[in-house]
Amino acid sequence: MKALALLILLTGPLFAGTDIYIGIAPGAEVKKTALALANFLPARPENPGDLALAETFRDIVRSDLLYSRYFDLKEDALSPANLDTSKESLAYWKGLAGHLITGRAQDAGPVWTFSARLIDLATGKVVTEKFYQGEKRALRRAGHMFADDVVLRLTGRLGIAHSKLAFSNNSTGRKEIYIADYDGENLTRLTSDNSINLLPRWSADASRIYYTTYRWGNPDMFEIDLKAGKIRPFTTFQGLNIPGGFSPDGLTMVMTLSRGDDPNIYTLNVVTKQLKKLLKNFGVSSSPTWSPDGTQVAFVSDRSGNPQIYVLELATGKTRRLTRMNWCDSPSWSPSGEWIVFAGRESSKEKLNIFTTDLTGSQIRRLTNKAGDNEDPSWSPDGRFVGFTSTRRGKREIFVMDADGSAPHPLTDLKGHSFTPNWSP
Repeated sequence: MKALALLILLTGPLFAGTDIYIGIAPGAEVKKTALALANFLPARPENPGDLALAETFRDIVRSDLLYSRYFDLKEDALSPANLDTSKESLAYWKGLAGHLITGRAQDAGPVWTFSARLIDLATGKVVTEKFYQGEKRALRRAGHMFADDVVLRLTGRLGIAHSKLAFSNNSTGRKEIYIADYDGENLTRLTSDNSINLLPRWSADASRIYYTTYRWGNPDMFEIDLKAGKIRPFTTFQGLNIPGGFSPDGLTMVMTLSRGDDPNIYTLNVVTKQLKKLLKNFGVSSSPTWSPDGTQVAFVSDRSGNPQIYVLELATGKTRRLTRMNWCDSPSWSPSGEWIVFAGRESSKEKLNIFTTDLTGSQIRRLTNKAGDNEDPSWSPDGRFVGFTSTRRGKREIFVMDADGSAPHPLTDLKGHSFTPNWSP
């Protein structure tokens, strides 16, 4: 059935070749699907601006679909079948793939328009049709959104092209909070606090970012409202105020507070600001991460000596230890709920690396090795990639790798050192 959506990209205030994808779970292989991608056309054939815009949108969508690893793209830049969707053209593409993507763009100066279709070549029917309009800065987002629509329609899985990473960087001489698209584009600095800002965490709907800042001297937590373009204090308890993550309904934050004592794990109702301490007599505890079903919290504690990963069952208050390594830190629960990724080392002589563990602690897998210090891992929203920091090229940078540790690559080329990435929903 044809789905037609009118999506106006509002411009609210912003701050200054393998054939098979190998996932982290044994046997989790996804066979690539043949997908035809036609040339995107200018709305006005004689207009060079429209032509350039159409090519830009196609490049974005193409890159997103290739990054997803789900598709074997079929392209023929010189074929007349690119020029229309006649019966003859569709027959040509049908010999190559099961579905076809077409697009058309118009550059009207300050505002652009972009329409795209996904056609089922077996029936000749349009199964997805989208129309986007916006200013130049929203251009890449429109391409990302359509790519994710294609992924969802053809695989039933959520795409990640719309997602972003938030992180801290000190290229200004101070640690400030930045965001970038999942592919490293659209790099934007969100804060100018002239202070130490670290540990950003996204809200469940990705409309807000919470981070720890020494702006007022104490390590307080501030909130960035991305839609309103405003920054405000969120919690200012004495001592540490460190965000951990949100419950599935987005109403409760798990966080680290010290309040004049050893750091401990708390939950905070973001509406009422009601606090609940989760642990008693458990030593120094921090870095909480919520399970996707909201029933458990993983965290780090030194109760056994060196920091290790523990899991707390919220309904019973029972805890269990998952790791027995020299050092562990920064756990992040996978979207599937099956794995926890963390930074750690097996001996004191080893640099920090990224590992995953199952929920019993019996399967611990190393994802990085002999490539500098690797820390602060964060899952992509589909659980197929991990963002993290690495010093493998000298300075500390944000890297992204597949969830099995393969294909590591830097997110973006940014001066200074980068810290504590967090991937958006």
